[in-house]
Amino acid sequence: MKHLPWDYFFVAFDKLGFPDLFDPLWMGSLVMLITLMVLYTLRTRALHRHRLYLDMWEWLFWTGLITFFLVIVGATFRFDFIVILVILLGGLGTMAYARFRRYPPLFEAYEHQLARQRYLARARSAKPEATIRTKRPTGRRGGKRR
Repeated sequence: MKHLPWDYFFVAFDKLGFPDLFDPLWMGSLVMLITLMVLYTLRTRALHRHRLYLDMWEWLFWTGLITFFLVIVGATFRFDFIVILVILLGGLGTMAYARFRRYPPLFEAYEHQLARQRYLARARSAKPEATIRTKRPTGRRGGKRR
């Protein structure tokens, strides 16, 4: 360390200013970006019938895409380190908010709704007469109906 710790906030984020942090950060962002794309594809295919889960994955995907892509762009164009920190803290904070704060109450309500639907379907099919349609009488009584 040649400067005071807070002076490093306004140093360009490159290999000369941050030799031990530069390569792992941009490579980690690239790996996270690719991993996020693969996970998003797999999870949206698996959960295509559950709109709420798709919404959460969409939120995580776009937030992660913007965050990790901006870190790579910031490393390429030598943004100040404080800009990289703001991008990372803002993006990862938004992803954590979506995953652990915004959606869990909605998931709980959705699980109750699904449980209720399963219970009602089971209750309806518990009586065999409820699933069998009765035939209408074929004979005509009282003339034509219009």
